[in-house]
Amino acid sequence: MGSEDQIREWASTPCIMGIDEAGRGPVLGPMVYGCLYCPISYKKTLSTLEFADSKTLKEEKREELFESLKADGSIGWAVDVIDPRVLSAKMLQKNKINLNEISHESAMGLVKRVMDMGYLLTEVYVDTVGDADKYRIKLTERFPPIKFVVAKKADSLYPVVSGASIVAKVTRDRALQNWNFNETAENMHRNFGSGYPGDPNTKGWLEHHKHSLFGFPSLVRFSWGTCESYFKGGVEVLWEADSADDDDVSTRKTVKRQSKLSNLGFTGMKRKSEDIESSGKGRCKFFQSRKLEQLSHF
Repeated sequence: MGSEDQIREWASTPCIMGIDEAGRGPVLGPMVYGCLYCPISYKKTLSTLEFADSKTLKEEKREELFESLKADGSIGWAVDVIDPRVLSAKMLQKNKINLNEISHESAMGLVKRVMDMGYLLTEVYVDTVGDADKYRIKLTERFPPIKFVVAKKADSLYPVVSGASIVAKVTRDRALQNWNFNETAENMHRNFGSGYPGDPNTKGWLEHHKHSLFGFPSLVRFSWGTCESYFKGGVEVLWEADSADDDDVSTRKTVKRQSKLSNLGFTGMKRKSEDIESSGKGRCKFFQSRKLEQLSHF
Protein backbone atom coordinates (compact mmCIF):
# COMPACT_ATOMS: atom_id res chain seq x y z
CA MET A 1 0.00 0.00 0.00
CA GLY A 2 1.31 3.43 -0.91
CA SER A 3 2.26 5.50 -3.93
CA GLU A 4 4.05 2.64 -5.70
CA ASP A 5 1.66 2.78 -8.65
CA GLN A 6 3.47 5.80 -10.08
CA ILE A 7 7.21 6.38 -10.14
CA ARG A 8 7.97 10.09 -9.78
CA GLU A 9 10.22 11.85 -12.23
CA TRP A 10 12.55 12.77 -9.37
CA ALA A 11 13.21 9.12 -8.45
CA SER A 12 16.76 9.19 -9.87
CA THR A 13 17.75 12.28 -7.86
CA PRO A 14 19.12 11.96 -4.28
CA CYS A 15 16.20 11.31 -1.90
CA ILE A 16 15.56 11.27 1.83
CA MET A 17 13.20 9.00 3.74
CA GLY A 18 11.60 9.03 7.17
CA ILE A 19 10.31 5.89 8.94
CA ASP A 20 8.02 5.58 11.96
CA GLU A 21 5.46 3.18 13.40
CA ALA A 22 2.00 3.27 14.92
CA GLY A 23 0.43 0.70 17.21
CA ARG A 24 3.45 -0.87 18.86
CA GLY A 25 1.91 -1.03 22.34
CA PRO A 26 -1.82 -1.79 21.85
CA VAL A 27 -3.25 -5.23 22.51
CA LEU A 28 -5.67 -4.78 19.60
CA GLY A 29 -5.12 -4.38 15.89
CA PRO A 30 -2.12 -4.31 13.56
CA MET A 31 1.22 -2.61 14.02
CA VAL A 32 1.87 -0.31 11.07
CA TYR A 33 5.21 0.92 9.78
CA GLY A 34 5.05 3.91 7.49
CA CYS A 35 7.59 5.80 5.43
CA LEU A 36 7.65 9.09 3.58
CA TYR A 37 10.26 9.96 0.97
CA CYS A 38 11.04 12.93 -1.25
CA PRO A 39 13.94 14.63 -3.06
CA ILE A 40 16.58 16.16 -0.80
CA SER A 41 15.85 19.42 -2.58
CA TYR A 42 12.34 19.30 -1.05
CA LYS A 43 13.67 18.95 2.49
CA LYS A 44 13.18 22.59 3.47
CA THR A 45 9.66 22.64 2.07
CA LEU A 46 8.71 19.72 4.32
CA SER A 47 9.26 21.89 7.38
CA THR A 48 6.50 24.24 6.16
CA LEU A 49 3.83 21.54 5.75
CA GLU A 50 2.76 21.39 9.40
CA PHE A 51 3.93 17.81 9.83
CA ALA A 52 4.38 16.86 13.48
CA ASP A 53 4.43 13.80 15.70
CA SER A 54 1.05 12.21 14.92
CA LYS A 55 0.38 11.69 18.65
CA THR A 56 0.27 15.49 19.13
CA LEU A 57 -2.29 16.02 16.36
CA LYS A 58 -6.04 15.58 16.45
CA GLU A 59 -7.55 12.93 14.21
CA GLU A 60 -9.08 15.49 11.85
CA LYS A 61 -5.72 17.22 11.37
CA ARG A 62 -3.94 13.91 10.75
CA GLU A 63 -6.49 12.99 8.09
CA GLU A 64 -6.14 16.40 6.46
CA LEU A 65 -2.34 16.19 6.35
CA PHE A 66 -2.41 12.62 5.06
CA GLU A 67 -4.64 13.59 2.16
CA SER A 68 -2.44 16.60 1.36
CA LEU A 69 0.80 14.58 1.28
CA LYS A 70 -0.86 11.96 -0.93
CA ALA A 71 -1.70 14.70 -3.42
CA ASP A 72 1.78 16.22 -3.30
CA GLY A 73 3.75 15.25 -6.38
CA SER A 74 7.05 15.73 -4.58
CA ILE A 75 6.25 13.15 -1.89
CA GLY A 76 6.03 9.37 -1.94
CA TRP A 77 4.84 7.07 0.85
CA ALA A 78 4.43 3.39 1.72
CA VAL A 79 3.24 1.27 4.64
CA ASP A 80 3.70 -2.21 6.05
CA VAL A 81 0.61 -3.39 7.94
CA ILE A 82 1.49 -6.27 10.28
CA ASP A 83 -1.57 -8.33 11.24
CA PRO A 84 -2.04 -8.99 14.99
CA ARG A 85 -2.08 -12.74 14.32
CA VAL A 86 1.29 -12.48 12.58
CA LEU A 87 2.73 -10.53 15.51
CA SER A 88 1.55 -13.10 18.06
CA ALA A 89 2.56 -16.10 15.95
CA LYS A 90 6.11 -14.79 15.53
CA MET A 91 6.45 -13.99 19.22
CA LEU A 92 5.18 -17.42 20.33
CA GLN A 93 6.68 -19.73 17.71
CA LYS A 94 9.44 -22.16 18.62
CA ASN A 95 12.17 -19.82 17.35
CA LYS A 96 10.68 -16.69 18.84
CA ILE A 97 11.03 -13.30 17.15
CA ASN A 98 10.65 -10.39 19.55
CA LEU A 99 8.86 -7.13 18.77
CA ASN A 100 12.10 -5.20 18.23
CA GLU A 101 13.25 -7.66 15.58
CA ILE A 102 9.86 -7.55 13.88
CA SER A 103 10.06 -3.74 13.89
CA HIS A 104 13.57 -3.69 12.45
CA GLU A 105 12.63 -6.08 9.64
CA SER A 106 9.56 -4.03 8.78
CA ALA A 107 11.57 -0.81 8.57
CA MET A 108 14.27 -2.44 6.44
CA GLY A 109 11.57 -3.92 4.24
CA LEU A 110 10.27 -0.44 3.49
CA VAL A 111 13.75 0.80 2.59
CA LYS A 112 14.26 -2.14 0.24
CA ARG A 113 10.83 -1.72 -1.33
CA VAL A 114 11.43 1.93 -2.21
CA MET A 115 14.96 1.24 -3.48
CA ASP A 116 13.67 -1.63 -5.64
CA MET A 117 11.19 0.79 -7.19
CA GLY A 118 14.14 2.81 -8.47
CA TYR A 119 14.41 5.65 -5.95
CA LEU A 120 17.90 6.87 -5.09
CA LEU A 121 17.81 6.93 -1.29
CA THR A 122 20.82 8.67 0.22
CA GLU A 123 19.55 9.62 3.71
CA VAL A 124 17.08 7.76 5.93
CA TYR A 125 15.82 9.03 9.31
CA VAL A 126 14.36 6.48 11.71
CA ASP A 127 12.61 6.68 15.07
CA THR A 128 14.64 4.25 17.14
CA VAL A 129 13.54 0.88 18.47
CA GLY A 130 15.95 -0.33 21.12
CA ASP A 131 19.52 0.97 21.26
CA ALA A 132 19.89 3.71 18.63
CA ASP A 133 23.58 3.07 17.83
CA LYS A 134 23.13 -0.69 17.43
CA TYR A 135 20.08 -0.12 15.24
CA ARG A 136 21.99 2.38 13.06
CA ILE A 137 24.86 -0.08 12.62
CA LYS A 138 22.42 -2.84 11.69
CA LEU A 139 20.80 -0.62 9.06
CA THR A 140 24.12 0.57 7.67
CA GLU A 141 25.40 -2.99 7.29
CA ARG A 142 22.24 -3.90 5.38
CA PHE A 143 22.29 -0.78 3.16
CA PRO A 144 25.91 0.54 2.99
CA PRO A 145 25.33 3.38 0.48
CA ILE A 146 22.73 5.10 2.69
CA LYS A 147 23.39 7.49 5.55
CA PHE A 148 21.14 6.54 8.49
CA VAL A 149 20.14 8.82 11.34
CA VAL A 150 18.50 6.87 14.18
CA ALA A 151 17.19 8.85 17.14
CA LYS A 152 14.68 8.86 19.97
CA LYS A 153 11.67 11.06 19.28
CA ALA A 154 12.75 11.37 15.65
CA ASP A 155 9.11 12.04 14.80
CA SER A 156 9.42 15.32 16.74
CA LEU A 157 12.87 16.23 15.38
CA TYR A 158 12.68 15.58 11.65
CA PRO A 159 9.70 16.61 9.46
CA VAL A 160 10.29 13.65 7.14
CA VAL A 161 9.77 11.29 10.10
CA SER A 162 6.79 13.36 11.29
CA GLY A 163 5.22 12.77 7.89
CA ALA A 164 5.91 9.05 8.17
CA SER A 165 4.31 9.09 11.62
CA ILE A 166 1.14 10.54 10.13
CA VAL A 167 1.12 7.95 7.35
CA ALA A 168 1.44 5.10 9.85
CA LYS A 169 -1.09 6.46 12.35
CA VAL A 170 -3.83 7.23 9.82
CA THR A 171 -3.34 3.84 8.16
CA ARG A 172 -3.68 2.03 11.49
CA ASP A 173 -6.73 4.07 12.52
CA ARG A 174 -8.45 3.25 9.25
CA ALA A 175 -7.52 -0.42 9.57
CA LEU A 176 -9.21 -0.54 12.98
CA GLN A 177 -12.29 1.33 11.80
CA ASN A 178 -12.73 -1.00 8.83
CA TRP A 179 -11.59 -4.22 10.49
CA ASN A 180 -13.25 -7.25 8.92
CA PHE A 181 -14.02 -9.75 11.67
CA ASN A 182 -13.74 -13.36 10.52
CA GLU A 183 -15.63 -14.48 13.62
CA THR A 184 -19.41 -14.68 13.68
CA ALA A 185 -20.10 -14.71 17.42
CA GLU A 186 -23.21 -12.95 18.64
CA ASN A 187 -23.11 -9.48 20.19
CA MET A 188 -19.76 -8.52 18.71
CA HIS A 189 -19.20 -4.76 18.56
CA ARG A 190 -16.50 -2.20 17.71
CA ASN A 191 -16.49 -0.14 20.88
CA PHE A 192 -12.95 -1.23 21.73
CA GLY A 193 -11.51 2.18 22.54
CA SER A 194 -7.87 2.94 21.73
CA GLY A 195 -6.74 -0.67 21.92
CA TYR A 196 -4.22 0.08 24.67
CA PRO A 197 -4.24 -2.30 27.68
CA GLY A 198 -5.04 0.47 30.17
CA ASP A 199 -8.07 1.83 28.29
CA PRO A 200 -11.31 0.97 30.18
CA ASN A 201 -13.18 0.52 26.88
CA THR A 202 -10.50 -1.88 25.65
CA LYS A 203 -10.62 -3.84 28.92
CA GLY A 204 -14.41 -4.08 28.69
CA TRP A 205 -14.23 -5.20 25.06
CA LEU A 206 -11.71 -7.94 25.87
CA GLU A 207 -13.84 -9.19 28.76
CA HIS A 208 -16.95 -9.23 26.58
CA HIS A 209 -15.30 -10.99 23.63
CA LYS A 210 -13.25 -13.67 25.37
CA HIS A 211 -14.15 -17.34 24.95
CA SER A 212 -12.96 -19.98 27.42
CA LEU A 213 -11.93 -22.35 24.60
CA PHE A 214 -11.58 -20.35 21.38
CA GLY A 215 -9.83 -17.34 22.91
CA PHE A 216 -10.20 -13.90 21.36
CA PRO A 217 -11.23 -12.64 17.90
CA SER A 218 -8.45 -12.20 15.35
CA LEU A 219 -8.19 -8.49 16.18
CA VAL A 220 -6.44 -9.34 19.46
CA ARG A 221 -2.69 -9.86 19.89
CA PHE A 222 -3.10 -12.98 21.99
CA SER A 223 0.62 -13.12 22.83
CA TRP A 224 0.37 -9.93 24.93
CA GLY A 225 0.66 -10.52 28.67
CA THR A 226 -2.53 -8.47 29.07
CA CYS A 227 -4.54 -11.40 27.72
CA GLU A 228 -3.41 -13.94 30.33
CA SER A 229 -5.57 -12.57 33.14
CA TYR A 230 -8.74 -13.07 31.09
CA PHE A 231 -8.34 -16.83 30.94
CA LYS A 232 -7.89 -17.91 34.51
CA GLY A 233 -9.95 -21.08 34.78
CA GLY A 234 -10.28 -21.38 31.01
CA VAL A 235 -10.05 -24.62 29.04
CA GLU A 236 -6.51 -25.95 28.73
CA VAL A 237 -5.47 -26.64 25.14
CA LEU A 238 -2.54 -28.83 24.07
CA TRP A 239 -0.71 -27.49 21.01
CA GLU A 240 0.36 -29.97 18.36
CA ALA A 241 3.87 -28.56 18.04
CA ASP A 242 4.47 -28.80 21.77
CA SER A 243 3.10 -32.33 21.87
CA ALA A 244 5.38 -33.34 19.00
CA ASP A 245 8.40 -32.08 20.94
CA ASP A 246 7.29 -33.97 24.03
CA ASP A 247 6.70 -37.10 21.96
CA ASP A 248 10.26 -37.01 20.61
CA VAL A 249 11.64 -37.11 24.14
CA SER A 250 9.14 -39.61 25.52
CA THR A 251 9.52 -41.89 22.48
CA ARG A 252 13.26 -42.24 23.04
CA LYS A 253 12.67 -43.09 26.70
CA THR A 254 9.89 -45.55 25.83
CA VAL A 255 12.03 -47.38 23.25
CA LYS A 256 14.78 -47.92 25.81
CA ARG A 257 12.25 -49.06 28.42
CA GLN A 258 10.47 -51.46 26.05
CA SER A 259 13.81 -52.90 24.94
CA LYS A 260 14.65 -53.73 28.52
CA LEU A 261 11.18 -55.19 29.18
CA SER A 262 11.19 -57.35 26.04
CA ASN A 263 14.44 -58.92 27.14
CA LEU A 264 12.60 -60.03 30.26
CA GLY A 265 9.64 -61.42 28.33
CA PHE A 266 7.27 -58.43 28.67
CA THR A 267 5.72 -56.36 25.85
CA GLY A 268 5.10 -52.64 26.00
CA MET A 269 1.61 -51.13 25.96
CA LYS A 270 0.42 -49.56 22.69
CA ARG A 271 -0.94 -46.04 22.67
CA LYS A 272 -4.70 -45.79 22.40
CA SER A 273 -5.98 -44.40 19.12
CA GLU A 274 -7.62 -41.46 20.87
CA ASP A 275 -4.21 -40.45 22.22
CA ILE A 276 -2.70 -40.19 18.75
CA GLU A 277 -2.82 -36.59 17.58
CA SER A 278 -4.85 -35.58 14.59
CA SER A 279 -3.08 -34.27 11.52
CA GLY A 280 -5.56 -31.40 11.35
CA LYS A 281 -6.49 -32.01 7.70
CA GLY A 282 -10.00 -31.00 6.73
CA ARG A 283 -10.57 -28.86 9.79
CA CYS A 284 -12.49 -25.61 9.79
CA LYS A 285 -10.27 -22.60 8.98
CA PHE A 286 -10.94 -21.21 12.46
CA PHE A 287 -9.28 -24.21 14.12
CA GLN A 288 -6.44 -24.39 11.62
CA SER A 289 -5.46 -20.72 12.06
CA ARG A 290 -5.31 -21.15 15.83
CA LYS A 291 -3.61 -24.55 15.68
CA LEU A 292 -6.21 -26.16 17.98
CA GLU A 293 -6.19 -29.93 18.30
CA GLN A 294 -9.20 -32.23 18.54
CA LEU A 295 -10.13 -33.56 21.99
CA SER A 296 -12.32 -36.55 22.71
CA HIS A 297 -13.23 -35.35 26.20
CA PHE A 298 -12.71 -32.42 28.56
